[in-house]
Amino acid sequence: MPASLRIELFPSNLHRMIEFYTNILRFTLLQHKDNYAYLGRDNIFIGAIEAESPDSWDQRQSYRQPPKGIEIVIEVDDLQQERDWIVAKDWKLDADITLQSWGLRDFRLVDPDGYYLRLTTHSPQNVGNLESDL
Repeated sequence: MPASLRIELFPSNLHRMIEFYTNILRFTLLQHKDNYAYLGRDNIFIGAIEAESPDSWDQRQSYRQPPKGIEIVIEVDDLQQERDWIVAKDWKLDADITLQSWGLRDFRLVDPDGYYLRLTTHSPQNVGNLESDL
């Protein structure tokens, strides 16, 4: 069986997270029960858990804060189509389509909870050459 990727996110508002990932990024809601949702698109899967309210506002803020240094990268077949879809949905891009020095084109946006997303063209088959250029 080929590998796939599943990540877990901790949104501050599960409904808002589901709306963003299904309507803006075109994921499919596969399961939703209580404070948990499971979404998928091709071989990418996202579990989302809206935790019970911690005791204090400070605890809630630190629990829900996206870790620094995390970027969720999604490789797509038609980058321009993805970008146009997102812009048509009135979602603000953090950076528009750019050709990067490593040879791939991408654009960037931030989800409602601050998770940084980069949509990009597919990496070449020979990843070893790509890494040496970084």
